[in-house]
Amino acid sequence: MRHVAVIGSGPAGYYCAEALQKNFGDGVRVDMIDRMPVPYGLIRFGVAPDHQSIKAVAKRYEKVALSENVRFVGNVLVGRDVSIPELLELYDAVILATGAPDDRTLEIPGGDLPGVVGSAAFVGWYNGHPEFADLDPPLDVEAAAVIGNGNVALDVARILSKTPAEFAGSDIVAHAFSKLGNSAIRRIDVLGRRGPHQIAMTPKELGELGHLEEAVPIVDLADFPPALDDALLEPGQRKSVTHLRDFAGLAADKPKRIVFDFFAKPVAVEGEGKVERLIVERTRLDERGAAVGTGETYEIPCGLVVTCIGYKTPPIPGVAYEEDRGRFANADGVIGGGLYCVGWARRGPTGTIGTNRPDGYEVAERIAADVGQGGGRKEGRPGLDRLLESRGVEIVTFRDWQRIEAAEAARAREGSPREKFVAIAEMLGARGG
Repeated sequence: MRHVAVIGSGPAGYYCAEALQKNFGDGVRVDMIDRMPVPYGLIRFGVAPDHQSIKAVAKRYEKVALSENVRFVGNVLVGRDVSIPELLELYDAVILATGAPDDRTLEIPGGDLPGVVGSAAFVGWYNGHPEFADLDPPLDVEAAAVIGNGNVALDVARILSKTPAEFAGSDIVAHAFSKLGNSAIRRIDVLGRRGPHQIAMTPKELGELGHLEEAVPIVDLADFPPALDDALLEPGQRKSVTHLRDFAGLAADKPKRIVFDFFAKPVAVEGEGKVERLIVERTRLDERGAAVGTGETYEIPCGLVVTCIGYKTPPIPGVAYEEDRGRFANADGVIGGGLYCVGWARRGPTGTIGTNRPDGYEVAERIAADVGQGGGRKEGRPGLDRLLESRGVEIVTFRDWQRIEAAEAARAREGSPREKFVAIAEMLGARGG
């Protein structure tokens, strides 16, 4: 029997477990260790609450989780409750699938003023992440700025713009639903350093902005290259740019506006003790397609700035780390000495949920080649249980999670699939419900 520990129970972790089952069959035992008492990582805490069709992928993970040779070990923080060297003593392989949950910081003057919020924190707030449930972003202001030109920036702008009725069927948590329902924000500027052809927004998410009840997207066609140049784009990107061009023809007769501000580089945040304005430098593209400043600056009045400028994997003591890339140092998923990584912990924060599947299968094949089939000498699961029990660590199993999930469903508002617990103590308490 081979024993493998997977650190993280998000998409990358579950694709790994699935791949290990295919490679080893019944000859493997997989322990999925997560610092949260609940599984699914990015699916629960990152995917927008009004995108329930994407969250449905969790059903695939549930099938893996209920397998006899896969176990969820929640409420265990690697680096605090158990170390990487200890896990390597117990398991034939240890896979880091921790994702990239930490925000990259906005390194400009005033970037730390109250009212500047990272997207991981803001998304975590409306998705019920225990670490961000008390965030309390300033929504009693008339204008917000969202920095970034990817899908996360779209999510933030859309969530800020929706009416309470438009959250029907979503699992947005109660504190965010209430506060957003009373929001005073009427203008949202979405800033990107480059132009429409360089956005990282996908067609489906971009198209949603054209169908909001009280908000209309605004673009300036002067920011676009000639329409014939769109033919040079990849099909998906071309469709996204078509959506942007179509926005120019929408009637601006709704009370809220989502303004796309291209060729805009934030250079400072200003205000007396809080965000009051964002100072922006106009940019242009050089011959390499990079954004360079023109020296022309202007200001955007706003009381909230949400930075959607990327994420990074948190370091783990004793594991080599690439600070500039925000990921673990690895060669094709191999860190060395029985230690591997997958997903954003391997590549950095790029790609979609499905991009993690090939990672998992590649690393599972490497592990099979490195350790071989058949029996091993590592103790695996019994050793971990004994170690955690000796330290007073209270683990959460998948069966426990199912009871938590049932309790969340039972307390949901009408039309919502669940009302998430937003405190770890509440999650742990719900196991007996």
